[in-house]
Amino acid sequence: MPIKNLKTALSGLALALAATAAQAEFPERDIEVIFPWPPGVTMTSSQVMAEAMSDELGVNVTVISTPGATGVKAMETAMNRPADGYTIFDGWVAPMVVQSLLGNVDGDHTDFTPLYALGAVPNSVIVRADDDRFPDLQSLIDYMTENPGDLRYTSGAYGNLPHVDLANMFRATDTVAQHVPYDGLEEALKDMRGGILDFMAGNPGFVRANSDHVRVLAAFSDLQSVQDIFGGVPLISEIEGIDYPLTGLAPMGWSWYVVPNGTPEEHVEVLRTAMAAALQKPEVKEYFEGIGRPLLGYPPEDYMSTVDAVRKQLSTATDAVEWEAEKLKALQ
Repeated sequence: MPIKNLKTALSGLALALAATAAQAEFPERDIEVIFPWPPGVTMTSSQVMAEAMSDELGVNVTVISTPGATGVKAMETAMNRPADGYTIFDGWVAPMVVQSLLGNVDGDHTDFTPLYALGAVPNSVIVRADDDRFPDLQSLIDYMTENPGDLRYTSGAYGNLPHVDLANMFRATDTVAQHVPYDGLEEALKDMRGGILDFMAGNPGFVRANSDHVRVLAAFSDLQSVQDIFGGVPLISEIEGIDYPLTGLAPMGWSWYVVPNGTPEEHVEVLRTAMAAALQKPEVKEYFEGIGRPLLGYPPEDYMSTVDAVRKQLSTATDAVEWEAEKLKALQ
């Protein structure tokens, strides 16, 4: 081979080896998962996934709680990080869809590249276990019909997805109650047990952890699997006289592990491979089943269609929060 051609071949080989080495080196350091809520059962489920991915990647994957503005602070934090594969956003529907639709964040799910869907969190309406005023959801609705605006409730943060769920229930039944914001559901439960609140939203993990103190009236879903998770409670879609507009994943909390757009494709593939393996681990499946959070595991190619479908439903459903506020204002 002529010396010139040999040099060219060796140069090309060196570049290829350098590229391979660069790809093999990722990740060289710890990876952070930006989580949008305070510590609790839901954060622990993200930590379970992160630890399983750590085993696959050979570096620590650490979940960082970044609460604030119903997930907006975490989303903005992730969007402003370098797109290098070392930042994963546990992208929940609340900031990526709900707060985006409300205009509270300059961005949406299209600003991120998906790894895999993590899990869903169904919502329900719950009362105090010994509150005999409301044996079922219909009795709660009847009371609100006769006493508009008298009852007090919480979904946690104002404008979050459980609030959207409840506001749509009010609009569908032409009833209304007063929303009281709380930083955490545990503090809200203390007030409900003390009679300050009349009802609240609750997810399966919260309900199971407080089963001695709460009772579920109905789940916000049309899915049999959600009914089973809550132990056979009524689904709001099955209750006569309520034309509830949200179906499928739309009334649920859920999240995808995503990275900022622009993350090198080879880094994305490394992270996807690690998460795909983590999703199959028996201990991961067992944990998610134990807390009543369905493990979704949707692949990246389903990201846009899945989130777009939810966004389409919620694009009109989020108006129910404003409807609720106007309804309360008219009562004053």
